[in-house]
Amino acid sequence: MYTIAALYHFTRFADPATLKPALLDLCLAQGVKGTLLLAKEGINGTIAGPRAGIDAVLAHIRALPGCSDLEWKEATSDHPPFGKMKVRLKQEIVTMGQPDVDPRARVGHYVEPEDWNDLIRSEDVVLIDTRNDYEVAIGTFEGAIDPMTESFRDFPAWWEANKERFHNKRVAMFCTGGIRCEKSTNYLLGQGVEDVYHLKGGILRYLEEIPADNSTWQGECFVFDNRVSVGHGLVEGPHELCHGCRRPILPEDRNRPEYEHGVSCHLCIDETSEADKMRFRERQKQIALARARGEEHLASH
Repeated sequence: MYTIAALYHFTRFADPATLKPALLDLCLAQGVKGTLLLAKEGINGTIAGPRAGIDAVLAHIRALPGCSDLEWKEATSDHPPFGKMKVRLKQEIVTMGQPDVDPRARVGHYVEPEDWNDLIRSEDVVLIDTRNDYEVAIGTFEGAIDPMTESFRDFPAWWEANKERFHNKRVAMFCTGGIRCEKSTNYLLGQGVEDVYHLKGGILRYLEEIPADNSTWQGECFVFDNRVSVGHGLVEGPHELCHGCRRPILPEDRNRPEYEHGVSCHLCIDETSEADKMRFRERQKQIALARARGEEHLASH
């Protein structure tokens, strides 16, 4: 059984590049895989591995400057959610493109999962999903507004174009694990919005703690690992990933004429050129060859 840990923490790293080697070496030594992002504003990512390995990596992260109160969310999987380990240096640990946004200064009011339903059912509350359009497409909260953004960087422009709709309303926002809301609530406070709320621990914590029969969540929640989606109790959902566009699709979508494994699906068939598709086909051929060589190597030992 693999332990999965999703984490983020805003803190000030003077030189994140100096933190990368030891963190990567520890992950590799402990059999931990996934992706961790380091930036001057903190750390973000999801990792998976044996229980002891995850504990060792989390202890290392908690010992980094300003990370002693790190929080994370855990789940389990009976198959490896990631194929390799990556530690990447970034400008932002979640890209919003707003240099004045600083969640360490102030954020909106945190709302515990057990209090969330009452808040979002209030007449004077508007509920906004801060995730990307492909994530919202497979599940969201009842009554939530979908900004239909392709990336989080688009959110400020969407707010500027739509803010008059929410005059005199309290604004509640949510995302997968909470990190985007740290930035979006700070952004709205900076725009003069007074009553801003966000779901503490994000959708993942809500699905973990709130039973299905008392839930306002509809559908599945997209996650950034090989599980692709999860439902109540963080049970793995039915979705798969189109490796052409990295969007979630259902098993039956593979029967559609637009689907070609590793190349395209009904969501992206018209988004890529024939040259792109040829490149994707070549990539799939190389993956198949590498897999076949690996199986031959195992069989000979």
